[in-house]
Amino acid sequence: MGDFNHSDICWRGNTAGHKQSRKFLECIDDNFLLQVIEESTRRGAMLDLVLPNKEGLVGNVKLKGSLGCSDREMVEFKILRAARRAHSELTTLDFRRAGFGLSRDLLGRVPWDKALEGRGAQDSWLVFKDHLLQAQEQCIPTKRKTGENTRRPAWMNEMLPDQLKHKKEAYRGWKQGQVAWEEHREIVQAARDQVRKAKAPRELNLARDIEGNKKSFYRYVSDKRKTRENVGPLWNEKRDLVTQDMEKAEVLNDFFALVFTGKGSSHTVQVTEGKGRDWENAEPPTVGEDQVRDHLRNLKVHKSMGPDEMHPWVLRGPVDEVAKPLSITLE
Repeated sequence: MGDFNHSDICWRGNTAGHKQSRKFLECIDDNFLLQVIEESTRRGAMLDLVLPNKEGLVGNVKLKGSLGCSDREMVEFKILRAARRAHSELTTLDFRRAGFGLSRDLLGRVPWDKALEGRGAQDSWLVFKDHLLQAQEQCIPTKRKTGENTRRPAWMNEMLPDQLKHKKEAYRGWKQGQVAWEEHREIVQAARDQVRKAKAPRELNLARDIEGNKKSFYRYVSDKRKTRENVGPLWNEKRDLVTQDMEKAEVLNDFFALVFTGKGSSHTVQVTEGKGRDWENAEPPTVGEDQVRDHLRNLKVHKSMGPDEMHPWVLRGPVDEVAKPLSITLE
């Protein structure tokens, strides 16, 4: 915490105009610090900063006005030292340790023709779902879902923590006069180069795979931001300003509900009128195993699972074994 006097830094966009300010931002980034002041502290500029090294360490940040004749705002905050770390009880599938070979073997042993014979679409779906979830439970282990505060950067490899620790020790030694400035500068530069080398392939892969994995890209961008923006006040239909979270959620829900259409769109009516009685007497379309297999292979595996509790990875992994029972169910 303190007065850093970098008035040209835009903390919302994480940008700066001067070279010294850009070096300051780079130093904050390398040391995984977070800037928590959100209001100006002197004549519209944000000069006084509080920089904790993790979220949840500092809270209740408030500006308390100036003291005496000073033109600076007093900053009051609390260090939440005694707060206990919350452990998540949620679990998620660990696909890094998944055994899709065993899953294919288990699903391939099921005599689907006999198991689904004489059943309707709903009963066949329940039988298929039961077998698939059993195979998922046996072949894909689970892990406790970590929160935002406990997740390490995705680019952090096994060597970087030791190098960053060595950099901090060198800085401490330099402050105490035990390490020369030139030695400290070399250690800092080496650690910075290693961090950049570790980030480069990660960022390249995110940019390359953005079409199929947008979630990871935008999550990485969100983690790089130093400030968190909330939804601001909104106008409701009565032109009243809404500030409460529940009321803002209702306003957004009413707005997005306008895009939904009714059961019978104009396109549906035109198609029905054009077909006439031939449409009513037409045979239902057939679904082949090859068609189901093609659709399964095009599943986006980075999407979350739905209420059926079947993850896209679970369906696309043993695609050949899953295509047959699904095609029987859809006949």
